[in-house]
Amino acid sequence: MSYYDANRDRFLEGLKAFLRIPSISTLPEHQPDIRRAAEFVRDELQQAGLDGVELIEGPGNPLVYGEWLGAPGKPTLLLYGHYDVQPPDPLEEWKSPPFEPEIRGDNIYARGACDDKGQTYILIKAVEGFLKTEGKLPVNVRFLIEGEEEYGGKHIEAYVASKPARLQADAAVICDTEMFAPGLPTLCVGLRGIVYLELEVRGAGHDLHSGVYGGVAPNPIQAIAEILTALKDRDGHILIPGFYDRVRPPSPEERAAWARLPFNEEEYKSKEMEVSELVGEPEIPVLERVWARPTLEVHGIRGGFTGEGAKTVIPARATAKISMRLVADQSPQEALEQFRAAVQKVRPRGVSAEVRLIHGAAPSLVNPANPFIQASAKAMSEVFGKETVYIRSGGSIPIVGAFNQHLGIPSVLMGFGLPDDNLHAPNEKFHLPNFFRGIEAMARYFRLLGEQ
Repeated sequence: MSYYDANRDRFLEGLKAFLRIPSISTLPEHQPDIRRAAEFVRDELQQAGLDGVELIEGPGNPLVYGEWLGAPGKPTLLLYGHYDVQPPDPLEEWKSPPFEPEIRGDNIYARGACDDKGQTYILIKAVEGFLKTEGKLPVNVRFLIEGEEEYGGKHIEAYVASKPARLQADAAVICDTEMFAPGLPTLCVGLRGIVYLELEVRGAGHDLHSGVYGGVAPNPIQAIAEILTALKDRDGHILIPGFYDRVRPPSPEERAAWARLPFNEEEYKSKEMEVSELVGEPEIPVLERVWARPTLEVHGIRGGFTGEGAKTVIPARATAKISMRLVADQSPQEALEQFRAAVQKVRPRGVSAEVRLIHGAAPSLVNPANPFIQASAKAMSEVFGKETVYIRSGGSIPIVGAFNQHLGIPSVLMGFGLPDDNLHAPNEKFHLPNFFRGIEAMARYFRLLGEQ
């Protein structure tokens, strides 16, 4: 029996302990929990046998670092994950408490189960297996685990930019993506970037009575609605001038590979998303829409009176939370400036509009022929027993762009989540067979790289 088989129960209990920590980075009241989660990761790295394990303090939540560099002449991997999680709201939709992990069937349910505590734990346990049984690894590794991925990641980006010598590696390995289907080994080679911003619209100097001033007073909520509908039409086409100019379309080979994937649009619509109809650019296939096309989405609008009962007020201001997902070769800074210019062009009379950047990250695209990608595909195929497929993701992992920009290394996105894992939503889960096989696949990847 292998070390990984013999320690399955212990690994699962460790994961449960990790998931019980409500390390919500977006809520200040959870700062003590953030510290607990960072210390948990630090202790796990020390127990696994890593050297130089420490918490790196800075302008944000702690980073956790550890290394093992005892394989001269072999590749060095930078292993990344994050210990922070999204808020669990709405709580009433959870079938079990979000920070009391519960196993139902083959799944473990908790906030952070898949994004990204479970997948970060895969990396730690894969390394532990070698160090506990052989006293060494086939490759060199550096761990860099952060606590702000769900909140912009400013600390880690500044650290990566300032410490390229300490973080020197041949490739980064990230477990924070998903498999295309259960049992189908999958590598993600492309991520969308993001520009997340606030749009604030102001009208009068103070709230106004709608009976006295209605019909002449500018209404910021109405103005935001008009701005948004002027920036994207009903078919999902973004109307910002120049926005599509740099979009790199998928290659014919990539489109052909996507067409061969086991994708059922009806199930995707009715079971995974639970919607009556898909929207967006009708001339673009669904997978290309979510993987290789940019987006403009509204996440929330606040302003005026939203409590119970009635209050007939015309608000003085309103704010919208908006994101743009970007694809290769779009630039976050250029997209932000295009958005700002478009808002001013379509802004209704009588109001002012201010655009504030919250955070941004560049898109990424890796060549599947890269040797670190090829080795990971082989490892996944050997463990899961099927040929590995290549996909892109509609999501964003901001650190990927930073690793490329400041360290000059590709990122290998070996994900073990599933499309229905409810990331950022109630009843988040992680498929436990993927958790255990993920540890084995990562260990196999280390072995294959060490043999090259």
